[in-house]
Amino acid sequence: MVKGKAKIGGGGRLEEIRRTARILDIVQHIAVAPGRWTRKSLAAKYEVSERQIQKDFEIIRNRLNLDLRHDDDGYFFKSLPKLPTVSYSFSEALSILMAARVAQTNPGINSSELSSAIARLESLFPAEALPLLREAIDQIWDLPFPGRRNDLLTVLHRAIAERSQVRLVYSTASRKNELSERVVDPYRLVPYMGIWQLVAYCHSRKEVLEFNVDRISKADLLDSNYEVPADFNLDSYFGGVWGVYRQKRRLPEDIVLEFEPEAGRWVNEGLWHPSRSVQQLANGRVSAKLHITVSPDFISWLMHFGWRVKVIKPDWLKKSLAAEHKRAAGIMKG
Repeated sequence: MVKGKAKIGGGGRLEEIRRTARILDIVQHIAVAPGRWTRKSLAAKYEVSERQIQKDFEIIRNRLNLDLRHDDDGYFFKSLPKLPTVSYSFSEALSILMAARVAQTNPGINSSELSSAIARLESLFPAEALPLLREAIDQIWDLPFPGRRNDLLTVLHRAIAERSQVRLVYSTASRKNELSERVVDPYRLVPYMGIWQLVAYCHSRKEVLEFNVDRISKADLLDSNYEVPADFNLDSYFGGVWGVYRQKRRLPEDIVLEFEPEAGRWVNEGLWHPSRSVQQLANGRVSAKLHITVSPDFISWLMHFGWRVKVIKPDWLKKSLAAEHKRAAGIMKG
């Protein structure tokens, strides 16, 4: 993991959090089943390259100071601190710590009690993992959030923790910023590209919707409570969409891209979408396959690579991207 501050924007910070969760998950898997896991099998499980797994191993050895070894069967630890029993995954624990750090930015929260709560959460992890955890979580709050956003995030995180319903005043972009009041059951808060999305059941619309936190002008906790449905799954809710903006009018489809070597190396190391698979080509380029619902965010992501990416299929996406580049070139000439 690169030391220092995270890049401004959602992607870099989210990748750091995903990588930290993956590293801790690898430690847990190897500890539970010594000799069961090889570098190849771990790469397949997490859908990353073997080179990326090797980098994770270096962090486990050098940053976590764990005695990771391997033989003909697979990897194992010569010794390992005992892990306490927890009722949630490492990723869930990271989410709780993230929520607590948001609350710390609000002067209205009792900082001594919150610090004590964070210390209790951190005590669930081995001491060797704490520096890595703190570094990854600290990077998330590198951006100076507006005061109103801090207040809203604190209220919404509290609502999720306490399962309290919330009354929102919301400005709807699709209706010319018309204000509406609605009661919601907050399910999850999702950071993405410098913004926060609230996924919640809306009692007015009778369905689960996304709310841009910056479009919420007021949020009040209610005395009434709710339960998140047992069958609710965030990945299933977003489906195959790229990013966090659902595309109701499009279905997921197969996407094939080819990246120039300098871009391919970067693409090869990131888990940009669960459906992603990559293949190193003989000419140094990288072929990437995805099964996603194409969104404006995805088009923007492709535009970022410029001439370093070529759309192989579908044909309509190839033409759409070419048209976007043509329009961009026209603006630059003007």
